[in-house]
Amino acid sequence: MSTAAPDAVDTFTGARPRLVGLAYRILGSLADAEDVVSEVWFRWAATDQDRLDRPGAWLTTVTTRVAVDHLRARRRRSADYPGPWLPEPIVGAPGPEEVAVLADSLTLGFLILLDELGPVERAVFVLAEVFAVPYDEIADVVGKSPAACRQIASRARRRVRAAHLPRASGPDRRLVDELLAAVAVGDVQGVLDRVSPDVVCTSDGGPHRRAARRPVVTGPRVARFLINLASRYEGRMTATPVSVNGDAGYVVEVDGEIDQILSCAVDDGRVTAIRIMRNPDKLRLVGSPSQLR
Repeated sequence: MSTAAPDAVDTFTGARPRLVGLAYRILGSLADAEDVVSEVWFRWAATDQDRLDRPGAWLTTVTTRVAVDHLRARRRRSADYPGPWLPEPIVGAPGPEEVAVLADSLTLGFLILLDELGPVERAVFVLAEVFAVPYDEIADVVGKSPAACRQIASRARRRVRAAHLPRASGPDRRLVDELLAAVAVGDVQGVLDRVSPDVVCTSDGGPHRRAARRPVVTGPRVARFLINLASRYEGRMTATPVSVNGDAGYVVEVDGEIDQILSCAVDDGRVTAIRIMRNPDKLRLVGSPSQLR
């Protein structure tokens, strides 16, 4: 294994939060993003940095290409994934300071929408819209012309705007806490008063845990689903308020073990989306410090 010079280590360390953030947005998985950046580190350490005119551009290029390769490999396996797929959550302490750090491009709603894009389309959009990389440089990264990259980014931008994604909902903590309290006591009307009529509840259990195999849609159905779910664990469940990718949410423990991460997207004073992550593979890094931009 090559040993990088101190200056090369410092350069990589300074760029690392940005690289992790780039890979996470492309992949929607923090664990996979960390793996990508680790691979980039080994390539960086084996490279003669003195021959690089722009080390930052090199790191961005390699990180993007490795992340796109990982995304393509994951999508080839996605046919075997049971039920809905949700991004791996980034969990922090609740409060406006977390929302200030987490940009709108890190919300679960944004990442779910990005997952509808093709790997190259997703990479182009993230580089152009989130990291403001010039199209000439993006063209070199993905092997397309600058004009083609502009068209790709434009199409993706229209899709994102058409989705009318709400911003990170830090100020709506009280509403979400009231929703959970209504669920806990079985107050159906209390739930309906706090969710939009067309609210969607999506659960990701992966191959290891039970979860709804299809999204639950409309207020009455979501209310019944959540209340029935809570009743199964009565007396065994605790919920700790947290920020989940900038949205209000909870770490839910059953019998002292993390069972799920729940997050709520809020728009116009109502909860519009509830996302429940139960896949243990995506809960491994909960509570671990993560630095990304």
